Amino acid sequence: MSRFREWLAAGPLVTDGAWGTELHKRGLAAGETPDVWNLQHPERVEEVGTAYREAGSQVILTNTFRSNPMTLAGCGLAGDTEAINRAGVAISRKAAAGKALVFASIGPTGKLLMTGDVTEEEVRRAFSMQAAALAGAGADALLIETMSDLSEARLALAAACETGLPVIVSFAFDSGRKHDRTMMGATPEDAARVAVEGGASAVGANCGAGPAAFAEICRRMRAACGLPVWLKPNAGMPSLVAGEVLYSESAEKFAASAAGLLGMGASFVGGCCGTSPEFIRALAKRAATCASG
Repeated sequence: MSRFREWLAAGPLVTDGAWGTELHKRGLAAGETPDVWNLQHPERVEEVGTAYREAGSQVILTNTFRSNPMTLAGCGLAGDTEAINRAGVAISRKAAAGKALVFASIGPTGKLLMTGDVTEEEVRRAFSMQAAALAGAGADALLIETMSDLSEARLALAAACETGLPVIVSFAFDSGRKHDRTMMGATPEDAARVAVEGGASAVGANCGAGPAAFAEICRRMRAACGLPVWLKPNAGMPSLVAGEVLYSESAEKFAASAAGLLGMGASFVGGCCGTSPEFIRALAKRAATCASG
């Protein structure tokens, strides 16, 4: 049995919630690249991971969503790619304290292949550099998340699989009347196909919408392939109130809906935008009730 299957053998796992908002609570300035804090304020980044582990997260991510060299080049930090990624894994491993798995986050490059601004080889090389640094630092698995472009997802998946670690690829379904398409028009079935063809250990969705919309995405992904499903919905839909982005669901309402995804066969469930340790604590309690029932 693979390590990935061993992790899931005892049942589905509760993951963590949003990181950016938690870092903002600790002083991250608007427009500041969160990943830089892995080097500048590692103790504050560790606080976030620790808070999620104490709330019941069985999987903690790393603060490396924007840590590929293409994205870091935008703020003059491409040369720090390896250092930022390795520090991100070390921080989350310390926060996990041997009680949670550490899955390393890999986000999109922010470049569109279709415009010709970058080549596939350049994108593949950027992902390979990040994935190698994360794997070398001791991550348990790699998470490619918030993808919308199937071509970019394929390149990221190929690069990540080179490390030999389990790889999850997760898409943001934030478009279409039912929020069942990515910004580039990909469907849950398209995502499942890319994951299977690319050798992913799991496929999923994050961001985009609240737990209610993820139920159909979960059903369709499970119908399209036999891979475990990873889901991290937002805390409902956002609205702008007095210049502040607020999400519609309370921790309890979110937990009730998100726990329902476990009953639909999701293997990993956590939270994305608008969620916090409070949300994960409520979800972990619901998940434990479901497991005992």
